[in-house]
Amino acid sequence: MEYITGFHAIEEAIRAGNISGKLYLSRTGGRHQKIEQEARKASIKSLKSSDEEIQRLSGAEDHRGIMLAIESRNTGNQNITLKTFLKNFNEDKGIVLILDGITDPHNYGAILRSADQFGIALVIIPARRSVKDSEIIGKTSAGAREFVSVAVENLSRAVDMLKESGFWVYAADMDGTPSYNLNLKGRTAIIMGSEGAGVSKILTDKSDGIISIPACGHVDSFNVSVAAGILMYEAVRQNSL
Repeated sequence: MEYITGFHAIEEAIRAGNISGKLYLSRTGGRHQKIEQEARKASIKSLKSSDEEIQRLSGAEDHRGIMLAIESRNTGNQNITLKTFLKNFNEDKGIVLILDGITDPHNYGAILRSADQFGIALVIIPARRSVKDSEIIGKTSAGAREFVSVAVENLSRAVDMLKESGFWVYAADMDGTPSYNLNLKGRTAIIMGSEGAGVSKILTDKSDGIISIPACGHVDSFNVSVAAGILMYEAVRQNSL
C-alpha cells in the first residue's frame, strides 16, 4: 500500500488515471470536495476518516485532512524497461537522465518535477542504492512522477544499451567540460551522481565525456536536483535551436 498526502500530489495521481485505491477524508473544505468529485469520476471510493487515522497510516503530520491510499498502479508507460523504451523510441533526438545513487527522496522528487517540465524521454534509476520514500517523492514531485517514464536497470548495462542505440552519454562532474561547449543535440543521456560520491567510476569510464556547469560561487557545488535541472535545460535549449 502507498499513501499520498498533499492536495496537488493527490490531484495529479488521480488525474493520471492509472491507480486503484481509496481516498480518506477527515475534513470537508472546498478543495477536499473537489478532489472527492475527481476521485468519484475515477472510480476511487471515498471514506470518512479522522485526522488521527490519516496520520497513523501515512506518517504525515501536515496531511490537511486528506490522504490517497494507492492499492495498485496500472503503470502504463510510467514504469518500463529500457529495452522496451529503446524498441519504441523512433526519435532522432531525446534526453535520458540516469541517476546514480540518488537516495534523498526530496532530490529525486525535485528531479522528476524538472524532468516532467523539460519533457525528458526517460529517467533511469538502479534497483539498489536508490530512493525509497514514496510519500516524500509524491509531495516533492508535485505529482510529476505520474507522468515521467522511469526504468529500473543495471546502470552499467543501461549505458551500454544507450550507446548502442545512438545516445551520447555524459557524466556530470564539476571538473568536466562546460555544458555549453558540448554538443548535446540529438540523442543524449546525462548521468547525475550523488552529492557525496558523484558518478561512479565505472559509469564515468563508459561515458563519452564529462559535463559540468560553469559557476563562480563560493560553495563547492550545486544541489544535485538543481544541477540536474540546469543540465536538462541546456540539453533542451540546444535541441530547440
